Amino acid sequence: MPRSGPRTVRQYSDEFKLTAVRLSQQPGVMVKTVATALMIHPFMLSKWRKDAREGRLRGCPRAAPPPGPAREIAQLAALERKYAALQEEHDLLKKAIRFCSARRATASRSSKRTTAPTTRSSA
Repeated sequence: MPRSGPRTVRQYSDEFKLTAVRLSQQPGVMVKTVATALMIHPFMLSKWRKDAREGRLRGCPRAAPPPGPAREIAQLAALERKYAALQEEHDLLKKAIRFCSARRATASRSSKRTTAPTTRSSA
C-alpha cells in the first residue's frame, strides 16, 4: 500500500554507491540481501552495479569489509528463506483460525431456535 504524502527522493554519494556495489559483488551474496540490509530497492543497486561496470560510477569507495566465510553467508540466506516460509505459514494459519471462528459463530446462531416447533394434530 503506497504511503500518503510527498515522496522523498534520497541522494546517495558515489562513495556509498561504490561500497554497496563492492558488498554485492562478494561471492555468495545476493543483490537483494545487500539492498535489504542497506534499505534500498534491489533495482537501484542493480543499476549502480551496471553504472560501475560501464565506468559511469567513479570515486574512491570505502574499503569493503573482508568477505565472510561463504558457508556462513549461505547459512544466513537459508535461515532467511526458512523465516520467510514460516512467516507465510503463520499468516495462513491466522487466516484459517479467523475463518473457522467466523463459521462457528454463524453456525451457532442459525442452530438456535427462537420459536417452539409446532406439532400437527390429526383430525
